[in-house]
Amino acid sequence: MKRTLFPVLAIAAAVIAVAGCGSSNKSSSSTGAAAPAATTPAAGKGEQIAAKDTKLGKILVDEDGHALYLFEADKGTQSTCSGACAAAWPPVTTSGKPVADSGAQAGKLGTTSRSDGKTQVTYAGHPLYYFALDKQPGEAKGQGSKAFGAEWYVVGPAGSKVESGEDAASGSKSSDSSGGGNSGY
Repeated sequence: MKRTLFPVLAIAAAVIAVAGCGSSNKSSSSTGAAAPAATTPAAGKGEQIAAKDTKLGKILVDEDGHALYLFEADKGTQSTCSGACAAAWPPVTTSGKPVADSGAQAGKLGTTSRSDGKTQVTYAGHPLYYFALDKQPGEAKGQGSKAFGAEWYVVGPAGSKVESGEDAASGSKSSDSSGGGNSGY
């Protein structure tokens, strides 16, 4: 399926916008809305991961309800997303052991060390990420996007990518890629 140029331009805009931001646990847009970018819990407190019902089905979210993504270029638990990629797709980091909340499976949670020394949360062996353009809980604008050499998908509670609402409910993979683009829940 051919994708439009919009997702690529949106990601490029996100990279430029995020690169211009100062450092903080949550970055802000020009409208003052908090972005989910690279949140780090208080020292020793693990990031909370839950599953939430959405238009895409049941997907993983952080404690604030922000959608979590996997990057198909990642093979195993080691992240291949850094630099401009990590600006557009901030890693979900933690300073403690991640905590499974409602609907998430504790046995699938883990961590991996990033090249910048931070600890990134993994789920079913996939490093987890936010999307910089998802400013509000319930947004999944990065769903099905292709950027930085591979596709990005929200993650279902079974630990597999979600390509449609059916995938999230069953945890299975589908060849239907109609869930791309600009989904919210």
